[in-house]
Amino acid sequence: MSSWLTRTLWLPWRYLSLRNKQRREYLLSLFAPLSLILLLTVWVVALVFGFGLILYGLRNSVQPPIKDYGSAFYLAGTSLFTLGFGDYVADGVARIVVLTAAGCGLAVMSLVITFLFSLYSSLQNREVFVDLVEARAGSPPSGVTLLETYARLKILEQLPNDLGNWEAWAAEILEGHCAYPVLSFFRSTLEKDSWLGTLGAMLDACTLLLTTVETENCGMAYLMHRMGCRIVLELHRLFRLPPAEQLEVDREQFEQAQRSLAQAGFTIRDDESAWCAFVELHSAYSNSLNALIRYFATTPPTWTSYPVPIPHPFEHHLRTKLASRSKRT
Repeated sequence: MSSWLTRTLWLPWRYLSLRNKQRREYLLSLFAPLSLILLLTVWVVALVFGFGLILYGLRNSVQPPIKDYGSAFYLAGTSLFTLGFGDYVADGVARIVVLTAAGCGLAVMSLVITFLFSLYSSLQNREVFVDLVEARAGSPPSGVTLLETYARLKILEQLPNDLGNWEAWAAEILEGHCAYPVLSFFRSTLEKDSWLGTLGAMLDACTLLLTTVETENCGMAYLMHRMGCRIVLELHRLFRLPPAEQLEVDREQFEQAQRSLAQAGFTIRDDESAWCAFVELHSAYSNSLNALIRYFATTPPTWTSYPVPIPHPFEHHLRTKLASRSKRT
């Protein structure tokens, strides 16, 4: 019921939100918390409805006897929320039903609290890695920029360890989003950031490491690439999305990335086999990733969005300040 209800409501909400260009991101971000409240309400209403039908079937075992469905639902609701006004007294089998309803009410409240803590813990862990990768890959993130940052800052020896952390993050994404599908609809705080774009940038970086760059980090890149492909395929199947066009990277963009990585200090495989291998590995995830990005209306990963080196946010301010001082001098 939860999965069906979420998918059914998302499409009209997405359509109406995309038509409002000024408040588009704000409206899209409201869907996840509102749908979560709606799901909790639906679960409680379904329990009241079910126990109400049972009590209506046992209406002669209740004193005074239940006369209509409204009274049956009222008794089910007071039992579920453990109010116990005493205006209806159950007898015989109806006592077991009332006690079961009270136990289900307490269980639902306990499970809701646990569910919310688990949900927001998974969301927080996801967004921490999104912010960490944004500092390395730009916003929107780029796989080429990600590798250039490591080379420019001379921290390539840290790349295998980070790839392992990204693989663990990807495994948490797979487990959390398949267990709680509503988690996929929660958006990042910043408009240009998205967990799908971050995942796409990571996959692009791993694909370049496996096909284009001469490096010793191919093992961890292969594991991360495999885990990332599994995520996009499983989520594509979970939400029953139709196939979409691939996120194409043409030959000119690929050669531009090769030149940028070579300038950053990487040893590049400059032959036809590198391009063929890149197309093969890139096509393993680009189709499903593009379908997910369109479905959730998030920002896709870029290819080469920032020049090398990446400017620090305070660099422009510092240059402007120094220029103004020199003019005054």
